[in-house]
Formats: sequence, C-alpha cells, structure tokens
Amino acid sequence: MLQKFRYHILLHLVIFMWGFTGILGKLIHIDAQYIVWHRILIAFVSLLIGLYFLKMPMRIRNRKTMLKVFGVGILVALHWIGFYTSIKLSTASLGILCLSTTTLHVTWLEPLVFKKRFSPVEFLFGLLVIFGIYFVSDNFNEEQYLALGIGLLAALMAALFSVFNAKLAEEVPSSAITLHEMGIGLVFISGMLWFNGKLDAALFQMTWSDFGWLLFLGVCCTSFAFIATIEVMKRLGAFTVSLSINLEPVYTILLAIPILHED
Repeated sequence: MLQKFRYHILLHLVIFMWGFTGILGKLIHIDAQYIVWHRILIAFVSLLIGLYFLKMPMRIRNRKTMLKVFGVGILVALHWIGFYTSIKLSTASLGILCLSTTTLHVTWLEPLVFKKRFSPVEFLFGLLVIFGIYFVSDNFNEEQYLALGIGLLAALMAALFSVFNAKLAEEVPSSAITLHEMGIGLVFISGMLWFNGKLDAALFQMTWSDFGWLLFLGVCCTSFAFIATIEVMKRLGAFTVSLSINLEPVYTILLAIPILHED
C-alpha cells in the first residue's frame, strides 16, 4: 500500500511539472515545430547520458517490438506538434484543457489493447471533461475553433501512445522505450522540417531565455517525466494515470493567471 502511495506522489509531481508545458508554449518565442524539435533533441541527449551513467537498459532487441516503438515515437512527435500549435493559436489554458479528453479515449482504447472489460463508469468520468471544455468555449472565434480541433486531435494521439506505452512496458524496460521513442520522434520531425524547407539556420535563432526554458522542458518535463510516467502506468494502470492527468489543466490555468495574465 505504501509503495502504491509513493507512485501516486510521483505521478502528481510529474503532472505538476507538465502543468508548466502549456505555459512554456507561450514563454518560448519560436515556432511550434521548432519547440518540439528542440524538446525531443534535448530529451534524447539527456536520456542517452543519464541512462548510460545510471546503467539502465537502453536496447530493444526484438524487431517486432521495435516496429511498435517506431510507430509510437511518431505518435508522440505528432501529439506535441498538435499541442503546441493549439497553444500558439489560442491560449495555454485551452491547449492544455483539450488534453483532458485523453481520459475519454483511454476508456475505449484500453479495453481494446489489453483485452479487458469496458467500464461504463470510467467512460462517464471521461465524458465529464467535455462539459469543462464547453464552459470555456462559448465565445470562440474561427482561429480558436481551429486551435480546439487541433488540440482535440493531439489528445487522441496522447491517449494512443499512453495505452500503447503501457502495453509495451510489459515487455521492454521503460527507459529503453522512452529513449527509442525520442530518437524516432527526432528523426520524424527533422524529416518534416526538411520537407517543408524549415530545417535551416532559423532553427537555432532564439534568445537565452528561450534556450533555458527549452532545457527545462526537455530534461525535466520530458525525459524524466516520460520514464516516470511509464513506470507509474505499470503499477497504477493507464486509466488511473490519464484520469489524474486531468489535474494538469488546473495547474496550468492557475499558473497562467500570474505568469501569462490569462484568466
């Protein structure tokens, strides 16, 4: 029981850190795709160094499992691109609020992936989040509705990679999963930037403030948080984790009031 309580504490520490991610989407003054590229690069490098010195597992030897991780890595990159694009188009509060619908998707995805019984109670809890979005979206303009749509798609991708990671964690150490997903995500988004003609010197044009926030985002909010979340998911389950993550918008909205003056 005490060990389970410790995992709940760790989970909420991670959620509080994630509360900053929406804020950072506004504080970092570079393009959304550039934010994701730097976030994944910093996370990948810090993971590589950290896992090496901590002597944690880094390899995935099974080819079939590697293909699954490859797909999830792309989902992670697409999720972050959608998330930060939504924030850039609207507010940190709305972008993070859209992520609350992740729980709703997990309620039907988890039974499919884990072959478990569908829970109407869990689905009802997930559905309640929709009312929260309704209350804050009554005076939207066209751009904000676009932000809402992109944010909701990002939430679906978050649900997909959360459930798939929980399944993969049964076979592969979470450290190896996270490292490979960051590497695959980096290659994928680099390809996207190259295809769009954005893989150039502009990628590194930023202030020292932007660089500092990107380091915090990549090391604390990504590499550490990702490994911790997968470990917690193995102990508490994907639904418990995704339901708890609904506190993330609360933290973000409270932080946005003094930092970004969003109310």
